[in-house]
Amino acid sequence: MTATCELSIVLPCLNEAETLATCIGKARASLARLGVAGEVVVADNGSTDGSQEIAAAAGARVVDVPERGYGAALRHGIDAAAGEFVIMADADDSYALDDLEPFLQALRGGADLVMGDRFKGGIEPGAMPALHRYLGNPVLSFVGRLFFRVPIHDFHCGMRGFRRDRIVGLGLRTTGMEFASEMVVRSAVAGLTIREVPTVLRPDGRSRAPHLRTWRDGWRHLRFLLAFSPRWLFFYPALVLVLGGTLAFGVLAFGSVSVGDLDFDVQTMTAAAAAIVVGLQAAGVALVSRAYASRLGLLPRSHRVEHLIDRFTLEWGLVVGALLGVGGAASFVVAVLRWRQTGFGDLATDDMRLPLAGMLLVVAGAQLMFVSFMLSLTRIGDVPAGADGAAGRPPGLHAAEPVAEPVAGDDPGDRPAPRAASHR
Repeated sequence: MTATCELSIVLPCLNEAETLATCIGKARASLARLGVAGEVVVADNGSTDGSQEIAAAAGARVVDVPERGYGAALRHGIDAAAGEFVIMADADDSYALDDLEPFLQALRGGADLVMGDRFKGGIEPGAMPALHRYLGNPVLSFVGRLFFRVPIHDFHCGMRGFRRDRIVGLGLRTTGMEFASEMVVRSAVAGLTIREVPTVLRPDGRSRAPHLRTWRDGWRHLRFLLAFSPRWLFFYPALVLVLGGTLAFGVLAFGSVSVGDLDFDVQTMTAAAAAIVVGLQAAGVALVSRAYASRLGLLPRSHRVEHLIDRFTLEWGLVVGALLGVGGAASFVVAVLRWRQTGFGDLATDDMRLPLAGMLLVVAGAQLMFVSFMLSLTRIGDVPAGADGAAGRPPGLHAAEPVAEPVAGDDPGDRPAPRAASHR
């Protein structure tokens, strides 16, 4: 295609001989009807049923993709596309490739990513399994909106359009079905303009089973959403564990508590200590993973996290951790001295409260030191504050050079929501 190509339609393909020609025909007819200079690109993922020949005969450009996977096929197809805009859709004749106008209008109107909304546009009988329609897609879409503040109601619609340069610039990496989630999440994190247009979903025209596997691919989508949000995966659960455990531990440190017929004593205190320990560990992992993801460019830099890490130096963490450890050791010593006064006889339940407190202090101090070391590793190569113009820049980057743009908060959910409008 020449440089005048405005729109590329990318179809990932793995043994789609039954429906591929129909999809290409609809796409080409739609381009002609709209008067758009465009192309159809078939990203073939190793078909063995003659799909490549069918695509070429139908007027599409075939791109061979040796790397297996839905996401891999789309990434290679998008890279090879010549158009300023790209519309992607499955090659199973379930998406409305004969109705590209809403996507193209939104792209021409300034949108960076245009998502199709099958729930608003219409899902024909038999087009989507009930489990996907009423549970899987709504739940995963809700999680996406909650975690990343993306105003999208059909997170996993396979038909979507975008400015090619903006999506390529995100550096998408996943190779499987979770590619659909990565595109939306990374677009939201980058602050791209996201819009939504209704589109119709019809029953696919294949006689074989679809490539999608409900539970496997659903878990891969959810896993990706969680991995990209350390706040929801680690920090919020950590906050609940630490606060709840501290409250219970603090109350029981002064004696047992009875609620009706239930007595809460040292056993519950031990469980509370375990909750605090797990919570502290999860909080440390949240901080380290967020810092490391920022360093890799997977998530934008955060003012809050950067400020915390700047203050949370290795030396500070080691000193505070050591003090906690000393306090814990002192608690053990005092407990042993008290035990000695009883002639090292049987320990009463109340005698276990101080050793439990000592154990908690020692473990908390050790965790603090470990996290301090891990955070220091994420800052290797950074220029100290005051050197070369600014803190946190890798050597060689000067103030005039671009770095990842910081946003407010410690997580994509803390940044302002991406610009979005619903065309529904």
